[in-house]
Amino acid sequence: MDEVTMRLWRGDRSGGAHQEYRVAAQEGEVVLDVVHRIQATQAPDLAVRWNCKAGKCGSCSAEVNGRPRLMCMTRMNTFPAGETITISPIKAFPPIKDLVTDVSFNFEKAKAVPAFKPGPKEADGTRRMFQEDVDRVQEFHKCIECFLCQDVCHVIRDHPENQPAFAGPRLFVRLAALEMHPLDTNDRLELIKQQAGLGYCNITKCCTEVCPEGIKITDNAIIPLKERVVTEYHDPVIWLVRKVTGRGR
Repeated sequence: MDEVTMRLWRGDRSGGAHQEYRVAAQEGEVVLDVVHRIQATQAPDLAVRWNCKAGKCGSCSAEVNGRPRLMCMTRMNTFPAGETITISPIKAFPPIKDLVTDVSFNFEKAKAVPAFKPGPKEADGTRRMFQEDVDRVQEFHKCIECFLCQDVCHVIRDHPENQPAFAGPRLFVRLAALEMHPLDTNDRLELIKQQAGLGYCNITKCCTEVCPEGIKITDNAIIPLKERVVTEYHDPVIWLVRKVTGRGR
């Protein structure tokens, strides 16, 4: 066993600071293992959120040496020997206690998204899709709601005043999964443009860079949604056709 130095943020909504711990680390362990050892041997009141420890529940999101990561998927052997490892709660959302943050913002925003609504079945009682359409939306369903993309999005992180009018990349992934589904009949473009605040995103791709599932959030979700909004609201040809035919959206 090797000893490592871990600096964990301890505190709550009223404030806090990093506290240093010297703890043993075994070969093959991940950051979450060591945090649990600290909890078991030195800080029984340490609050940390986790569930599957397999990179599929998204619960153990934190900032490890300043980079948003899943603690259960961050191996200890990736850090140089003797380096102090600093663990902080994700900064875009208010802390509840220690490494646990209040991410209810994301779930409240999700309530505004109209559910999947398929059209009528075909004459033989089935619904059909092209395989390429299935593949296109399948990527979005890989999201584990770790909210690391929300954490690094500067529109949310640096400007909390934007939160009422901006859903963030995780919700854009969900909206893309529904909007691009060939069988869905719900119209969400007004919501995407106004309530979700898609126009605030300036496609820096920081959300894509931290996604543990490798979802190309910017290229495959956000940019196509922006294109649809532009076509719907700003395309002069579409405007002219509606003017001539008298048909609205």
